[in-house]
Amino acid sequence: MSGHSKFANIKHKKEKNDAAKGKIFTIIGREIAVAVKEGGPDPANNYKLATVIAKAKANNMPNDTIDRGIKKASGEGGNVNYEHITYEGYGPGGTAIIVETLTDNKNRTAANVRAAFSKGNGNIGTPGCVSFMFDTKGQIIIDKEECDLDADTLMEKALDAGAEDFSEEEDSFEIITGPDDLETVRKALEDDKIAMVSAEVTRLPQNYVEVTDEENIKCLTRILDLLDEDDDVQNVYTNWDE
Repeated sequence: MSGHSKFANIKHKKEKNDAAKGKIFTIIGREIAVAVKEGGPDPANNYKLATVIAKAKANNMPNDTIDRGIKKASGEGGNVNYEHITYEGYGPGGTAIIVETLTDNKNRTAANVRAAFSKGNGNIGTPGCVSFMFDTKGQIIIDKEECDLDADTLMEKALDAGAEDFSEEEDSFEIITGPDDLETVRKALEDDKIAMVSAEVTRLPQNYVEVTDEENIKCLTRILDLLDEDDDVQNVYTNWDE
């Protein structure tokens, strides 16, 4: 699921085929299970669940699938314990990589993540070794083809709702919020019938690293592709300037 646009570079993921979409649904299903277990099945009283549901809708997950996931997590079928584990490391060319996982088998996940780094000549580091290079923000992506508003009008709506920043790319609009303001801004845009490609809390690199050596690019792509293929991997962030 390697991406080459600006927002796919920020969060190295895009739904390019049915298999990729299937993984997205698996990821969101696990996130729903964890959110329900931690805060209950009512999104009105569970901010984390509301955020996951927003992510599910942005990825076109059917409402029936979302509802089934919530009911399953609330009942006897919701007894699988998932654990959040974050790995940080270095890729070729001085790049930084953060891997967020959600797993029911941390030994399996650790082995797979280490193997991905190793096969691409990267190295797993200690917790905190690269996360200081990223800022945690809410990020909303809007496809220009799906939006009837011009950039100025959309920016005004987003900023009025509490967004921090707005930018226009070749094929999309990007709205940045504080992590705690994401749901407020997302809901305001949803109320205005504005379709969103994604709306979630992400990690934005403070600076990007350009990699020019072809072998380094090949190895870095190998790491990211292997991580993208792992069902335990929720998110992969890198400061690679693709």
